[in-house]
Amino acid sequence: MHHGRRGGGLIRLPPHAPGTRIGLYGGSFDPPHAGHRHVALLALRRVRLDRVWWIVGPGNPLKDRSRLPSPQERLEATRRIARHPRMEVTDFEAVLGARYTVETIRFLVRRCPGVRFVYILGADSFAGLHRWRAWREIASLVPIAVVDRPRWTLPALRGRAARTLEDDRVAPRELPCRPAPAWAFVEGPRSNLSSTALRDKLLKSLDCR
Repeated sequence: MHHGRRGGGLIRLPPHAPGTRIGLYGGSFDPPHAGHRHVALLALRRVRLDRVWWIVGPGNPLKDRSRLPSPQERLEATRRIARHPRMEVTDFEAVLGARYTVETIRFLVRRCPGVRFVYILGADSFAGLHRWRAWREIASLVPIAVVDRPRWTLPALRGRAARTLEDDRVAPRELPCRPAPAWAFVEGPRSNLSSTALRDKLLKSLDCR
């Protein structure tokens, strides 16, 4: 376990060592579901990662966070979904005080020299990556694994990020060994599950009581 202090809190990172291939899978996970696990497993296998860190964040700055469950609730729920010997669930991002993904990645690259980080995104998120804070810097810091999602294949591959990084696309298995910028489109069985749909279903059931 790697320790460090930031903003008065103790930051605990999951075990890591130089040369380890670690997928970074960040999100609100509100709620976490089998579709998230499917994305993480597909990236683990196709990109040939050693570990995947699920990073339970404070919430997407581009979305309404007023109904967001507490970080502890989401952390516990994510641990139940992500159970796998090569997956770790961590909330260090909240202790770090990072509001944006780029801040988290800057911290990890600086704190963990030699670790081969790969950032994992669903195709839906990659299609909107150009709206993220400092997205070009994210692409310059870590390779990106884009996991296919139903209805998002073409929007992802024709989006602004894909066009900008057109010359940096590689095969998934090559990704951890390539310096950034590099990205791969990871294809395989796709899951239709989404957190938005699950939240809407829950709200409707509550309205009917």
